[in-house]
Amino acid sequence: MIPSLILASSSTYRAELLQRLGIPFIQDRPDVDESALNNETPRETALRLAETKARHVADRHPGSVIIGSDQLASLNGEALGKPGTLQNAQTQLGRLSGQVVTFHTAICVLDTRSGQRHLHEVPCEVLYRELTAHQIESYLTQEPAFDCAGAARIEALGISLTRYVRCDDPTALIGLPLITVVDLLKQCGIAIP
Repeated sequence: MIPSLILASSSTYRAELLQRLGIPFIQDRPDVDESALNNETPRETALRLAETKARHVADRHPGSVIIGSDQLASLNGEALGKPGTLQNAQTQLGRLSGQVVTFHTAICVLDTRSGQRHLHEVPCEVLYRELTAHQIESYLTQEPAFDCAGAARIEALGISLTRYVRCDDPTALIGLPLITVVDLLKQCGIAIP
């Protein structure tokens, strides 16, 4: 019997990515505190939160396979949050101009039947172009990416702000590394296709 699949996230981006695999799943919002702990690197925070999200919804879905994911961006080791506002997005893109940003996308697949946990991180490096204030304003007018760390949607017009993206899995940059998800789900008895 194939177990139920639960996405421990309210993210529309992650849900849209998981839908690409053509398997039924349910979304369940984990409602966890996403603050970093003292002396925790952005990578460590992403890994901890991916697992925390999966474990938070596991009790509500016995006999299921849970997918938790989290992503943090960092510039020279400093975590970058979601800008939230136009002014913050302008400031963030100004800081990122000409810089390499690392996006730490963590995935936790938890099989509640066996208690088995798989935890991985898929890092992506993005080199932003040298951006003028006019380019930043023009971009944010067309695509207000206030809910994205790095203030750009790389899967859309935000790609025009980059010189390169280096990553083993391009979907990791959007928020859910599907190549890794497929591998981990197979280990839990969910074969795709």
